[in-house]
Amino acid sequence: MAKELGQPVVVDNRPGGALTIGIDAVAKATPDGYTIGVGPVGALAITRHMVEKLPYDIERDLQPVALISTGYMLLAASPKAPFTNVRELIAYAKANPGKLSNASSSNGSPGHVSGELFKYMTGTEIVHVPYKGGAPAIADLIAGNVQLMFESTNSIAPHVQNARIRALAVTGAQRAHALPQVPTMIEAGVPGYEVTAWSGIIAPAGLPRPMLDKLNAVVNRVIVEPQTKERLEQMGSEGGGGTPEAFGALIRQDSAKWADVIKRSGAKID
Repeated sequence: MAKELGQPVVVDNRPGGALTIGIDAVAKATPDGYTIGVGPVGALAITRHMVEKLPYDIERDLQPVALISTGYMLLAASPKAPFTNVRELIAYAKANPGKLSNASSSNGSPGHVSGELFKYMTGTEIVHVPYKGGAPAIADLIAGNVQLMFESTNSIAPHVQNARIRALAVTGAQRAHALPQVPTMIEAGVPGYEVTAWSGIIAPAGLPRPMLDKLNAVVNRVIVEPQTKERLEQMGSEGGGGTPEAFGALIRQDSAKWADVIKRSGAKID
């Protein structure tokens, strides 16, 4: 974006607080186009339903600019797990309620709620085990200390390719380019199951329309550049793009979906 805008872009990482710290900084910034942020699905459509009170209102305080990328989750199993596909997993889970554990990188992560949706749609009882990051969760999955994990394809694909983890299904409507041999969840036996992990550019509410249109146009140009497309493919994602209105509609759509899943599951972030 720096090249397209003709000025430096300084990255100010503000982790923590289940992504609320960084989002809050954007929400409270002056809407002049000089402060923007990257908002993933977790921050814009999931966390808001798991935290008792946020310091901002996503609909009121943020302006969607453009979708950057879309990707999918991978349902992976420990090589020591007593099943090799999704149908066997469901049968085992129903015969052994509460015996299986599903790791995630944290409470409120896409992997967490993907697991909650899976449990609801399959009528299974599986214990959620949140970790502080994806790396320790994957390590325990490989070791067999947990049996399942929903994780982004780019994080877990290398372990699948060297046979340290079993890939059971991807959560997209189509198979992943990086793992074409792995079926979709629908193909694997869970009709209607689809989860998309996405990220987009956000800005403070009140951004003047000319500046919004300029930033949106820049994002749409950048994501089709060959080096950007190559990088996204390496991450197991595809370029997004589109209008601010389309990105806003996606946020609202997924927010409603995850609100329902979270309410049924009782999941929360303390």
